[in-house]
Amino acid sequence: MDIRPRSPVVVTLRLCLYALFAGLLVLAAARAHDPATVAAALGTGAVFAWGALSPATHRSQRVAAVWLAALCAAWLVLLSFSPEAVWAAFPLYFLQLHLLPVRWSLPAVTATAGAAIAGFTGHGERLSAGAFIGPLLGAGVAVATVLGYEALYRESERRRELIEELVATRAELADAERAAGTLAERERLAREIHDTLAQGLSSIQLLLRAAQRALPDGSPAAAHIEQARATAQDNLAEARRFVHALIPPDLERGSLAGALERLCSGPAAPPEVRFTVSGAPAGLPTPYEVALLRIAQSALGNTLRHARAQRAEITLSFMDTAVALDVVDDGAGFDPGAEHASARPGRAADGGFGLPAMRARAEALGGTFTVESSPGQGTAVAVTLPYPDSGGGA
Repeated sequence: MDIRPRSPVVVTLRLCLYALFAGLLVLAAARAHDPATVAAALGTGAVFAWGALSPATHRSQRVAAVWLAALCAAWLVLLSFSPEAVWAAFPLYFLQLHLLPVRWSLPAVTATAGAAIAGFTGHGERLSAGAFIGPLLGAGVAVATVLGYEALYRESERRRELIEELVATRAELADAERAAGTLAERERLAREIHDTLAQGLSSIQLLLRAAQRALPDGSPAAAHIEQARATAQDNLAEARRFVHALIPPDLERGSLAGALERLCSGPAAPPEVRFTVSGAPAGLPTPYEVALLRIAQSALGNTLRHARAQRAEITLSFMDTAVALDVVDDGAGFDPGAEHASARPGRAADGGFGLPAMRARAEALGGTFTVESSPGQGTAVAVTLPYPDSGGGA
């Protein structure tokens, strides 16, 4: 048993147990008819008081066991002088169960009950059913009470640990959702700035340049148009800096190809993931890079969690009019036409993009999204995005 106090309730019960034992010793001494019995009661009380008041018995199980052995020996001496000492066996049961491990406390309780019966009859008292059953019944009540409390305490501790784990998990989930929301908002802002503000400023520049060429030489409006064009160019550069600041961290350290290569080098366990680039890499607008990276993360996350694949490959292909991304694995596969196909892959590694979200990302940029799979035949995810009219840059 754990000898350390666990709660104010346990401390209160211990104090009550000490008071009961001390009271029974006082009763035995008061009803004694010879000085030897009084001396034995006082000696037992002294041993009991030392252990009850010493901090060492509350810190060390070894010291507590030595004290309990000495207390039991003193009680046996008192029992040899007075049958009244048999009543002190009941608090001794609780002390033994409280201070000793179960493998030692149960034999100690049994021996104490036997000593109480033998000591009572050894003084010439008549062996009645009460004298025999009483110590055994008290021992049974003590064992049931202490072991029952221990079982309740362990269950309470398991519940407390479960609650703490749930609270910690909920906090981690909230942090993950906040991070995912922040990244999603950053991507949305980057896409909106690129698709509206940056493209609008770029168009203004082109229109001003055309107007500047159409003006006759020496026109007084030329200076104002040049100033407007320079202002639009500066604001376009600033908008592009905003877009760059809002791109995902995976793209901040380099190109899309570099981010995908780092993604493939991440898993240390199967499947083995390879990454290849086909064609001459071309600059892509930020929304294109974000969409392709997120789709690759989602598809690879599904492979790692569900496919039980041995190999997977991500291919980024730069073609004449489009860029394509293929994610292929040799895993368990599934039926894309089943009703649960959209839910089967589950949530992706970036926090919640399934097949519908991947398809929506591709179609939002005018691309196509296809899934080819069958049970036991692996899965192939293919995304094709046409280059923007501006030729692949923003």
